[in-house]
Amino acid sequence: MEKKAILIGDSKKFMVKAVVKGLEAEGYEVIGVNPEPDLIKATTGRTPLYIMYLEDPVPGDVMEVLRELIDTDHIMLFLIGSNNEFDSAFEVIPEAKITRKFERPLNVKMLASAMNDLVVHSLLDTTSEKKRILVVDDDGVMLRTIKEWLSIKYEVYIANSGMNAITFLANNKVDLILLDYMMPVVSGPQVFAMLRNDPMTKSIPVMFLTAKSDKTSVLKVAALKPEKYLLKSMPPPELVQQINEFFEGRS
Repeated sequence: MEKKAILIGDSKKFMVKAVVKGLEAEGYEVIGVNPEPDLIKATTGRTPLYIMYLEDPVPGDVMEVLRELIDTDHIMLFLIGSNNEFDSAFEVIPEAKITRKFERPLNVKMLASAMNDLVVHSLLDTTSEKKRILVVDDDGVMLRTIKEWLSIKYEVYIANSGMNAITFLANNKVDLILLDYMMPVVSGPQVFAMLRNDPMTKSIPVMFLTAKSDKTSVLKVAALKPEKYLLKSMPPPELVQQINEFFEGRS
């Protein structure tokens, strides 16, 4: 798979040039595009890998175009910026739809490594429809970790609370939900009940993902009749295999 990426940013800025130089040193062909909607639209079909170098203020019209490309062309969008810039970007594109974000100062090798994972595992083959998974957990580290494990094969979205998950599902379809059992404010079982009481979400398969392995907790979860009860302590290959087998059994 060809290593090619589109970098959206002011080509005159030193830091944007530095990112281009760093990625080229990692073997990437980088197509530089200034942050203008028409220029970004013209890149359609050249590569699914997009990088947006954010600057304050974050251009809303540019983010709107990128959101459309995520939904229609299934591009994978990496963001480089500050926390405030990320927050502005997420007002237009839900964080769940962002492949990964990197804070400045940027370690280009880490960015290249994340992109390499996608290239190596042929995730850039957009000719086949990937299953969509929503991971719901209040632990940000766990969210990012599971997303990285599963993004080798699946289109993965994340939500850091039960209510954010409900809001996301109001406008987006998924094939599976991985739901943390213990969450503040609205617990996993409460979210599960809300999903089952809503005609639009009642048929979405749900697996509980939890750190609790004692018999009492397992029995409580089993009574809710989720598809599976997965432990966070599982080795990554085992967790991925459980999900692979689930989808294989439904094909």
